[in-house]
Amino acid sequence: MTFRLMRKPRPDAGPSSEFQLDVRQGLPPEWFLFQDISRGDWLSHENYGPVSELWLNRHDGFRNMGNILINQLKQYRENQLPAERFSNMLAPQLQRFLSELHTHNMVEDQQYFPALLKLEPDLLPGLELLEADHAQLHQRMEAVVLNATQLFTAVRDKDLDAIRGATDAYERASVAMLMGLKRHLTDEEDLIMPVLLGRGEADVDLS
Repeated sequence: MTFRLMRKPRPDAGPSSEFQLDVRQGLPPEWFLFQDISRGDWLSHENYGPVSELWLNRHDGFRNMGNILINQLKQYRENQLPAERFSNMLAPQLQRFLSELHTHNMVEDQQYFPALLKLEPDLLPGLELLEADHAQLHQRMEAVVLNATQLFTAVRDKDLDAIRGATDAYERASVAMLMGLKRHLTDEEDLIMPVLLGRGEADVDLS
């Protein structure tokens, strides 16, 4: 797999330790606007429209694809999938997943977040953290690409010792990326969806 992600690095050092993807259990309550709009009310809210639906569906798509990749790895680990078949299945699925996720994050950084910040300047701390998440996830995605490529090479060469080592490394990298992604998606939705609903999608200029 020759796929490579391209992204300009952030100039800052990233979020403080309590806000790291692997540590935090959510975002500070004071960052949330329209706190009367709970997650359970989103789909039935009068301002729920095509922007909200598309955005949430994309997030659910990333969660589902991540679960598929993990389940396929589990099947391979349990000898339900031979190494060559697993490799052949993984390559196109992983490339599509990472490519679409990379594009999605870039669109958020360049369009969604600036539009939301213009609408609600008090979102700044949360949006800065979410953008830092994107940079951290990008690094983890690069690690997944590297380790997957090493696994594909080992499978092609039929090197059993290399396959075992590469599988372990790929599993660590992919689990770290997917667990961080799930934390990020939940926090992003919790921060942004109440604003989309409370202000109305028409007020968010995504052009």
